[in-house]
This record gives sequence, C-alpha cells and structure tokens, in this order.
Amino acid sequence: MTDTITDTEQETVRLVNGLSCELPASSPLAKLLRSQRTWVGPDARERGQILRAAKSVAIVGASPNPARSSYFVSTYLQQSADYDLYFVNPNATEILGQPVYKSLADLPVVPDIVDVFRRGTDIPQVIDEVVAIGAKTIWVQLGIWNEEAAYYGEQQGLTVVMDRCIKVEHARFGGGLHLLGFDTGQISARKTKR
Repeated sequence: MTDTITDTEQETVRLVNGLSCELPASSPLAKLLRSQRTWVGPDARERGQILRAAKSVAIVGASPNPARSSYFVSTYLQQSADYDLYFVNPNATEILGQPVYKSLADLPVVPDIVDVFRRGTDIPQVIDEVVAIGAKTIWVQLGIWNEEAAYYGEQQGLTVVMDRCIKVEHARFGGGLHLLGFDTGQISARKTKR
C-alpha cells in the first residue's frame, strides 16, 4: 500500500524564539502552538527603563472601589511613586481625591504610560485611543492577555507591556520586592531611582 500525500492548508507558526515554520494547519502540533503565547514583550531591563523614564501614568479602567485591583495599584502609585497620575473611567468623577477623565482624549497631557485595566477584548480599542493621543507605551495589567492586540500595538509604533502588574514591577525595580515578587523585608527611606 502506498501513502498518498494530499495538499493540506499550510500555516506559518511563529515560535517564542522568533523563528517561524510551516505546518499543516490541521496538525496537532499547529493546534498546540496556536494555543501557546508567542508574543514576547520588553524584558525586565527594558521594563525597568520604561518605568524610570516615565513621569506620568494614565490608568484606564481606574475604579473608586477599594476592592478593585486598579484602586490598589492606583493607591500604591500615588503613595510610592512620583508619577503624575491621571484616572480614566467614564462612570466615575473622583478617585483618591483626584478628578477622573471620561476618556484618554480628555486628558490635559499625553501620558508616558497608559496602564490598562480592561478586558482583553477591549485592548485593540484602547490601543487605537493610545495612538490617537500620541502616547508611546501601553501597559496591560497582570492577568489580561490579547496576543493579537500586542502585535497590533507594536505595528502602530507602541511599546507594549502585557500581563504585568505595574505596581509589582515598580516595587521590584525600586528594591521593595525580590525578583520573584516577594517582599524583601528591606525598609528604606531612600527614594527609588528613576
């Protein structure tokens, strides 16, 4: 019996190391690779540089509810960083004693970082808004992932950080957290380096 080779639809799969390969689209390996994350954002050194260079952060999806993670992150940034903070939420008027803006377009400045607390499906729309105001970096919070949006953001010229907590990263690079995110136990009056 002879094996017959049929033409099957080929798919180019991009690997984490930046290489790509052609596979039959219906193959189990192609399906597995499609389910894997292939986008890789800035490394730790680059994320530290982003945070040190920034002077302002807009938080999209900021909440006045103390039980929400965006409120916790906002509180940390307000108390532990010297960023100018701008809160964006169409349904709030004040967060942590500061005014809240209905949209990124309403901000009085172009922020250095736009930190996003929105669903993964909302990220492409937020990217369009970030590009429209001229901001250069979008930081999508821990637990939020949209790989296609990450590639899209980079195509629009943005620096994209995704599935990372800006609070944890800021504390980590400022000496308050161990590399793995645990409290170092260090107490210091030293202001973090920028």
